[in-house]
Amino acid sequence: MRFFDPDGERFGVPTFPKRLAPEGLATRRQLRARGLRPAGQDVAAQILWYGQRDPATRTRPVRAAYLYRVDLAAPVRPMTPGRWRAVRAMMRARRTCPLCQVTHDYVIPTSLGCCPGCADGAQLAA
Repeated sequence: MRFFDPDGERFGVPTFPKRLAPEGLATRRQLRARGLRPAGQDVAAQILWYGQRDPATRTRPVRAAYLYRVDLAAPVRPMTPGRWRAVRAMMRARRTCPLCQVTHDYVIPTSLGCCPGCADGAQLAA
């Protein structure tokens, strides 16, 4: 198998193909689903696989997912009132249009850079 290197000789870290990682290792997303976080530990292993073929270059990129030891993971830190305030301020900034300064009920599309109303006005003016 191309991506099977449990000793880490070829890739520098133990490497496994998709769905063949040993028990006791998990990705960040899998840790979070269990209410855990890596807690500063180094990557214990990785999973490598081929991604979807790029139609322009006709190459398949190699994708990676890093694995962490579950026994060294710590519980997720609880949300404090200060962290909730910071998240609300961050989301308010993402909902505020930089042109008209209106705070909307939705996140401003990054592709437009402003609210759709201002983007339509800018296209009409151009």
